[in-house]
Amino acid sequence: MTEPAPNVDMDRIVSLSRRRGFIFPSSDIYGGLSSCWDYGPLGVEMKRNIKQAWWQAMVQDRDDIVGLDASILMHPQVWEASGHIAGFSDPLVECKSCHLRWRADDLATGKCPACGGELTEPQQFNLMFKTFMGPVEDSASTVYLRPETAQGIFVNFENVLGTTRKRLPFGIAQIGKAFRNEITTGNFIFRTREFEQMEMEYFVRPGTDQDWFDYWVEERRNWYVDLGIRPENLELYRHNEEELAHYARACYDINYLFPMGWAELEGIANRGDFDLIQHARHSRKSLTYFDEETRQNIVPYIIEPSAGVDRSLLAFLCDAYAEEPDEQGETRVLLHLHPTLAPVKVAVLPLSRKENLAVFSREIYDDLRRCFMAQYDDAQSIGRRYRRQDEIGTPFCVTADFESLEDNMVTIRERDTMKQIRVPIAGLMNTLQAKLAGEDLFVLPEGGKVWKE
Repeated sequence: MTEPAPNVDMDRIVSLSRRRGFIFPSSDIYGGLSSCWDYGPLGVEMKRNIKQAWWQAMVQDRDDIVGLDASILMHPQVWEASGHIAGFSDPLVECKSCHLRWRADDLATGKCPACGGELTEPQQFNLMFKTFMGPVEDSASTVYLRPETAQGIFVNFENVLGTTRKRLPFGIAQIGKAFRNEITTGNFIFRTREFEQMEMEYFVRPGTDQDWFDYWVEERRNWYVDLGIRPENLELYRHNEEELAHYARACYDINYLFPMGWAELEGIANRGDFDLIQHARHSRKSLTYFDEETRQNIVPYIIEPSAGVDRSLLAFLCDAYAEEPDEQGETRVLLHLHPTLAPVKVAVLPLSRKENLAVFSREIYDDLRRCFMAQYDDAQSIGRRYRRQDEIGTPFCVTADFESLEDNMVTIRERDTMKQIRVPIAGLMNTLQAKLAGEDLFVLPEGGKVWKE
């Protein structure tokens, strides 16, 4: 396993996440609940930004993919057809001494990691959460919390095809919660029992599947790079024949160099025609596509990029985290988050709490927050406030001083370089929009000037 990235360890990420309101332990006042987490004010904004960035790339910016939001609870036969009831399991072992349970294929040795005791023989443990629908708890009312969002797409193939009249190749995208009763959880939000998926099923003509498989592997890797992940912290891993899932013809993992080492960030699978054939057989419904070129009904092959929102958020936090010297030679903690993902886009910082400057600054803040997620902060020194915004990844800070009351200009400070420009308030909104879109800080608006290089 490759060594973790320097200066980034999980303890720092966990500490920052809790201290600044990204992520809290669930049910914290009761001691928490294993592998369950609550997203705080900043975490929920960053999570929303990740989902929006994925949705824009996969649906909004394309005309060959549409969206879906399927129910979490589905007919039990869905899971019989998909193979989840019979085969969605992991090997479970139990320590004969301390009775802790472990996932067998996660263990490096045949001994208990906690006490070194002897382990039982592996038994298969089904990962689906079971519950009951209605007032009677019997086998007839058994339902499951979905372990993936993909099956909701497959069973809606005919509905979507009939209402959108899409032609191959086309895709159906979905973002939603999934649940897996994992034997071994851990590494913060990397592996949890409740998580959110971003999945897309891309339906293609048989024979073109390899080309589309290669296309989506590259497309999905580029998405992370475009949003700031360093290319050297990503690798592609192709599954060998023994590692492939029962439904897959081929599969790549996009791995990220997390603090604990290389681990899967996203999977891209060529699922062939397995899913549509299975659901057609169990539902006795035809799930085919009429190909106008050949005048035949065909069963499309499916290419599936499947990402986790929580795991993506963890990767973006880890990759953005830095400790750097500031102007005084002291260490500042900051997140080099891409502006698209930053939970707060701009902070308004009045140099003083005096009433005339406070009113002036509040008016600026009220204007900006109509377009951006913004914060207003007037507590403590300006240096401390800059550091707070650096630590949560805010790309730009707008500072109003007493001179602003005379010349109607404010200072814009850039997070990564700490450089500053001074711009007229009349052009502030347009200037910030341009900078957030990637324009160089020193491309000045009319009347603007460099304030600190």
